[in-house]
Amino acid sequence: MKVLFQGDSITDAGRDRSDPHRLGGGYPKYAAKYIREAMPDTEFEFINLGISGDQTANLVARLQKDFIDIGADVVSILIGINDTWHRAGTREYLDDAIFEQNYRTVLDAVKKTGARILMLEPFLLPAEDKMYFYEDLYKKILIVRKLAREYADEYIALDGLFAEACLHKDYTFFSADGVHPTPDGGSDFIGKLYAEAFVRMIGK
Repeated sequence: MKVLFQGDSITDAGRDRSDPHRLGGGYPKYAAKYIREAMPDTEFEFINLGISGDQTANLVARLQKDFIDIGADVVSILIGINDTWHRAGTREYLDDAIFEQNYRTVLDAVKKTGARILMLEPFLLPAEDKMYFYEDLYKKILIVRKLAREYADEYIALDGLFAEACLHKDYTFFSADGVHPTPDGGSDFIGKLYAEAFVRMIGK
């Protein structure tokens, strides 16, 4: 079974760009570990093509080469924080309709391949210097949730799940800057959730 991880720096996580099978230090590494443990009799090929800094428009631009041509059985996508963050300084945010169209273009194309789709929502942990991102990000999260109802075989509501987790641990356990997960905190947390959703999806 071929599994493709797609997204921005949270997915990229310092991976070796010369070998997409080397998953980097983020949640894809942990997800692959937990999936293999849960499904030891299945042979997997895990591919990470996340690129640091990417926005939804970047996924559209590399849709053929880095999505369709891969021929994955499962495609997971975590994208959206940079559509907000890269414009937060000026607050000249990307129009919600453009964000939705970009993401929908990707999902439409992936759906036509027959691949199963696992979507993860963009998230923000309560770092004081970034909480104002929500004035735009929350609208984007609601769009991603709407798209998930249309396209996703499984969905991981990371923003809400991290909010719940931060009741029990300081957010810095999961992410030092509120966005990029720590290896054994946020990345492991996402990896476990990913594996649970993956196993549910394959069992349907």
